[in-house]
Amino acid sequence: MKRVDRLFQFHCIAFTHIRLLSRLSTGATTFRRTFQSFRNSRIIFPKDEAHTMGSDHITAAAMAIGTRTQILPIDPTKLGHFSDRSTESGMPLEDWDLKLDGTTQDGKDLQLAASNLKHSDIPVAFPTETVYGLGADATRSAAVKGIYKAKQRPSDNPLIVHIASLKQLRRLISVSNSPSDIDPIPQIYHPLIRRFWPGPITIILPVPEDSKLAPEVTAGLRTFGARMPRDLLALALIKTADVPVAAPSANASTKPSPTAAEHVRYDLDGRIEWIVDGGPCDVGVESTVVDGLNSPPAVLRPGGIGIDLIRTVPGWEDTVVGYHDVSMKGDAAPRAPGMKYRHYSPKAPVMLVEATGGKQPSSSDLARQLGSSGSVGLVRTKKWKRMGDGAAKGEVAGEVASLESTPKGAGTSASPLEAMLQETSRHKKQLHAEEVIIGHGGKPFTVWDMCIGPDTASVARGLFSALRELDRKDVDAIIVEGIDDEEGDIAAAVMNRLRKAAEVKLEQL
Repeated sequence: MKRVDRLFQFHCIAFTHIRLLSRLSTGATTFRRTFQSFRNSRIIFPKDEAHTMGSDHITAAAMAIGTRTQILPIDPTKLGHFSDRSTESGMPLEDWDLKLDGTTQDGKDLQLAASNLKHSDIPVAFPTETVYGLGADATRSAAVKGIYKAKQRPSDNPLIVHIASLKQLRRLISVSNSPSDIDPIPQIYHPLIRRFWPGPITIILPVPEDSKLAPEVTAGLRTFGARMPRDLLALALIKTADVPVAAPSANASTKPSPTAAEHVRYDLDGRIEWIVDGGPCDVGVESTVVDGLNSPPAVLRPGGIGIDLIRTVPGWEDTVVGYHDVSMKGDAAPRAPGMKYRHYSPKAPVMLVEATGGKQPSSSDLARQLGSSGSVGLVRTKKWKRMGDGAAKGEVAGEVASLESTPKGAGTSASPLEAMLQETSRHKKQLHAEEVIIGHGGKPFTVWDMCIGPDTASVARGLFSALRELDRKDVDAIIVEGIDDEEGDIAAAVMNRLRKAAEVKLEQL
């Protein structure tokens, strides 16, 4: 009972300070006082009651399925033969086939994951090019409810439906007795699909009157989001399961999105059975959500494809920004995921220094703002130098994909399946934070220094992984160097996530 009481006390204190932080005006003095209050109130457990947050510790409350979550590493190049059956319409992946080799371990593991996805009410985690998703059959209420249960996600937050082909999407949204020569996919989306699918962009579609979707997917809305991921393993899983897959990010609600299989297990160990491991994600932030059902079209959530690129597509030249970098207030239902609730937050309080700020914080600045003991995580992007000696080394948290920043599929001559097969063999690297001991006033403190730059695509790929890595280091606070969200590309998506994660936002220290 002592442990339960202390845990309850800890959570009450943490909740109180989070509410306090959310109401604070920006400013270094405000952050310093609040941070010191938060740190001083932390509960210290005796050794025999240590509260470990790592993947090796599973609390009774988290053990929803009674066993450890298993990771299934699968190489999509060893699954069998992929063949594109698309027509001459210019629309990507109208239909395609996978002749699965069930004699290989990769093929057997894919069949296992697909079977669970189709028949079980416990969701399956799987990789996409953006982040790892937590998938369930979008047509079965019991399965979709399993997503909300595993994530502890609010039920009024809608889910995105992932499909493997346009044929599957049309089957999902077609209205009974509608003329066969009328495409149920609204014409406004056709040029966008030709340009960016499969890829990190989600389109808002009307829910048909006799919808096959479980009502929990739409959260009571008359529209829903759909996308075709640009990840061969994700497509193979959805194709083999032969069901549309509802899938938010595979993290515990409010936590940083997972970009590697181990991130998923860290959050959801014991809550789900299977994680399909396809390596680190390429893009690193979630898909862009666009609404073409209203005029002018709008970006509801920034993501893997920037608004400037969207505006180059015919019919989308006047696209407007339809989101804010703060969470929605009140009881209104969000039109897209990520609009209403607090997201992307690690355990430690995050201080975001906007790109418009001045010089990089010095060791004296850190000591003055945060105190001269404990440890601080420093996430550098494009301009700040390595803490201690000014030599930036380019360390990145965890495992990240080494890929170019150009959106896949734009202007390539190869079919999407051929292109994705080539992309799966690209080099991926494992990099880490660096510990720097800073002496100030005779009282040293630790800085965990991480560089996730130097370009916007690298920052996007490394952001969530960096926040998670610093959580594992148990730092007392995290300071992040912001980037200019007017740079185009996916800079707006990066800053949107950082502003939602940050407790305090500063122009400078």
